[in-house]
Amino acid sequence: MGISIDCLVDNHSAIGEGAVWDVNTQRLWWVDIPVGLVHCTDVTCGTTETRTVGEPVGCLALREQSGLVLATSKGFKVLDWDSGALSPIADPEAHLPGNRFNDGQTDPAGRFWAGTMHDPIAPEEPPSGTFYRLDADHSVTAWRSVFYTCNGLAFSPDGTRMYFSDSFPAVRNIYVCDYDLDSGTPGPPELFFDTRDVAGRPDGGTVDADGCYWQAGVGGWQLYRITPDGRLDQTIDLPIERPSRPMFGGPNLDTLYLTTLGAGVTPGTEQPQAGGLFAITGLGVQGVPQTRFPG
Repeated sequence: MGISIDCLVDNHSAIGEGAVWDVNTQRLWWVDIPVGLVHCTDVTCGTTETRTVGEPVGCLALREQSGLVLATSKGFKVLDWDSGALSPIADPEAHLPGNRFNDGQTDPAGRFWAGTMHDPIAPEEPPSGTFYRLDADHSVTAWRSVFYTCNGLAFSPDGTRMYFSDSFPAVRNIYVCDYDLDSGTPGPPELFFDTRDVAGRPDGGTVDADGCYWQAGVGGWQLYRITPDGRLDQTIDLPIERPSRPMFGGPNLDTLYLTTLGAGVTPGTEQPQAGGLFAITGLGVQGVPQTRFPG
């Protein structure tokens, strides 16, 4: 059986991102960053419910209690899905009005990690992106304020490694560090993969059950599987130029869902479904469940 790539939701998102699979409801949650939309897609029928947040939202995590925790342009917030009500938690970058949260996800213990960026990118300025850890008690811890575009957060299945990237064109590196799951503390980062060796810059990422890291190659029309030792294992050509966030889902966690960007595509290229949500099957690998945020 070969690989199949199908557009599940053809909604032309500006910046589709933040895909998270809900193993309890068998639904996919994702966002459209600049217009502040949170989507919930029933993948069996393709129907999507949407809530308008009212501010750019970079990523989300499911909560153990109910609803979602969001990382937005105004900090961490709780979204009550039924009512649409937003409750603030903390805004660690209130002093940086040009910044917003971008990519993030929970670690295997449920802590919510998310990173920021200046929007739009200001290459003439020093990098101002920072990764933050939101704990169950709603305390926030900053980690390494040296990035232009915080991206690609993912954790190995056993929680001992943390992956992340900086998508900025002059950097475009993926990094890895040892991770202390008991304390939620990363060690010193090391270069994991230089995406100058492939067509696409690094965007969102996830891991599979084998411990391999899947990277959306934004701008490169490709998706990459990278082994734990940093070796390019598989390249998948895509019908869209700007893939943004892969996430395994489905009853057996063997379908790779992929958000994409409709904004910034190369003029004149044939990609009418850019910005849609795609489903990739036939990969022959499974993902790992995403842990819910306990706070």
